[in-house]
Amino acid sequence: MIEVLIVDDQPLMAKALKVFVDGSEGMTVVGEASDGAEAIRQAEILSPDVVVMDMQMPVMDGVEATRIITRDLPKARVLAVTTFSSEQYLVPALRAGASGYLVKDAEPEEVVAAIRGVYEGSGVIAPQVASDLIDAVREVSTGPLQPGGLVEHGLTERELAVVLSLARGNSNSEIAAELFLAEATVKTHMGRIMDKWGVRDRVQVLIHAAQLGLVRIGV
Repeated sequence: MIEVLIVDDQPLMAKALKVFVDGSEGMTVVGEASDGAEAIRQAEILSPDVVVMDMQMPVMDGVEATRIITRDLPKARVLAVTTFSSEQYLVPALRAGASGYLVKDAEPEEVVAAIRGVYEGSGVIAPQVASDLIDAVREVSTGPLQPGGLVEHGLTERELAVVLSLARGNSNSEIAAELFLAEATVKTHMGRIMDKWGVRDRVQVLIHAAQLGLVRIGV
């Protein structure tokens, strides 16, 4: 059972999210909070698997709450949710450790699928914000590609190949087919990349790689 903490300062939105989650097989809402500070307290008490985190809240916003929760509770995954796609929150939320990012007009099944996705470590970015992420990451990318800097960035040649394939938008099965590997081997490589870079999921791998200049994300 995936245990979910819902954090939103809008009561109607919080209630709607609770209905979506509790009505879905294999997950349940274990708590609610209306601001970032309360979210941290609830997370420490409840140890949820996934925190569905609003970004725009009083007392403490979702970015800072995400940073603290992911730092202090490494097993907790955060799904950032906001009213609209905004670079003001998008990259800061992901840098803070969020494993996914949705806008609030997402369909109920999208929300449920996103919760499952971040719980499983796959990372989730809503299609509505994908172009914003591409633009934002491109802005912070550090110049030309540097595939030769493997030692500096701690990657083997095979791990770099996995990252490059990921940057082309490939799933694990597609990466496996492209590199003539077993899917289980791709998962092993991805896990090692995450460990080396100290990141939590595929979204974080992609952002980190772009910031290092190992890949450039394009449309």
